[in-house]
Amino acid sequence: MAFELPTLVTFVSYLLVTLAIGVVAFKATDTLSDYILGGRKLGPAVTALSVGASDMSGWLLLGLPGAIYLSGVSEVWIGVGLVVGAYFNWLLVAPRLRKFTEKANDSLTLPEFFENRFNDTSHLLRFISAATILIFFTFYVSSGLVGGAILFEKVFGLDYNSALIIGAVVIVSYTFLGGFLAVSWTDFFQGCLMLLALVILPITTIYELGGIDKTAAILDNANPEYASLFKNFSWLGFISLMAWGLGYFGQPHILSRFMAIRSTKDIPASRNIAMVWMVVSLIGALGVGLVGLAYYVQTPLENSETIFIQLSSSILNPWVAGVIIAAILSAIMSTIDSQLLVCSSVIVEDFYKHLNQREASEKELVWLSRISLIVIALLATVIATNPESSVLDLVSYAWAGFGAAFGPTVILSLYWSKYTKLGAICTVITGAIIVVVWKQLTGGIFDLYEIVPGFITAMAVGVLVSTTVKSDSTESEEMFHQLNKD
Repeated sequence: MAFELPTLVTFVSYLLVTLAIGVVAFKATDTLSDYILGGRKLGPAVTALSVGASDMSGWLLLGLPGAIYLSGVSEVWIGVGLVVGAYFNWLLVAPRLRKFTEKANDSLTLPEFFENRFNDTSHLLRFISAATILIFFTFYVSSGLVGGAILFEKVFGLDYNSALIIGAVVIVSYTFLGGFLAVSWTDFFQGCLMLLALVILPITTIYELGGIDKTAAILDNANPEYASLFKNFSWLGFISLMAWGLGYFGQPHILSRFMAIRSTKDIPASRNIAMVWMVVSLIGALGVGLVGLAYYVQTPLENSETIFIQLSSSILNPWVAGVIIAAILSAIMSTIDSQLLVCSSVIVEDFYKHLNQREASEKELVWLSRISLIVIALLATVIATNPESSVLDLVSYAWAGFGAAFGPTVILSLYWSKYTKLGAICTVITGAIIVVVWKQLTGGIFDLYEIVPGFITAMAVGVLVSTTVKSDSTESEEMFHQLNKD
């Protein structure tokens, strides 16, 4: 696919802007707290769009439109489940997590919060949680790198592996420099760009096809069931799609934004901005998939996940196409940078600081975080070298792992005073194991999305262990009441 010079100029200019943001943030980053959480100074708008952009990733502009292009409107149930889950995550988790993490010895990471919440002097809960984050995030980052490679492959006409390496270098560069501030500021910019792209592209394509009625007629002729919400409906499939919303409660890269917001008073405004952005973006992604089928009804695409890229290059002005394609990279970058940052934070804050026998300086810790970020990126790049990898498949696996392992743990930690350290350890382990094992099984009930059995079983085990084994229940309960005070 050939791209005109204006498209490439616009695209490269966008990359330079993100690197410039990284350089500016680098100058504002002095301490480990700055690098990991930006000093807990994020405003509501930046927090909202940073949550949205880091959440949606390449799935919003590659995975979801591709699924709609292949199967029709019935795939939108994933979006419905995500909207419901995101809203309750903002409503139930965000305020308490912001307050609890600051009171719990200014916890900078999720594993550190768990340790402080339960006064775990053995550090076992912290290490298990940190290891779980590193394992699943390596797969999650890989999904983003696959999306980035697809984009660079199409834009520059490179082979897959070369495109993968270039994409990884670009994404890692500004995160390496600026840490959390660079990630949050670029996510805000990227969130705006993504929203713009998701509004412009379907509207422009409909105009190109001759209007809404003609577009609908083309779709109806192609497949009358394409617009059916209940095409090939099954309760197992419906529950699986809706269950994506459960994953929100355990995503470390999203929860870290709640921990970094300036004040709990900013959360309602931030929540409103985030939900409007999310709903409009999902409608736009649905539109891209639908109009994409209509536009390419005579010449189907080999890779459905390139529908956004193909449409942009085919019908838009080259300068506008450059902006739209940059938006796709925005979606990919906004998630990878957040995940890499969480991984490097976990390595330094939850492993190195506790295993190292001497007191490390802030400068040493910040630079170790940067080095850790590169190591994780290299591992994820190796996993992503398979060009047949599906963005949606890789995302769904990691999303389920976090949702099942940490979702119940976070909810119980914030709302149940009798939740114990042993209960939390068993919750994390159970959720992670169930997801890994369930993913390997197929047929019948095992076609159910693995987050459902993982989340339910982990929650049940956490409650059962906490109520039957009460060795540390008094201490955990006292800490809960202390953190819950206004």
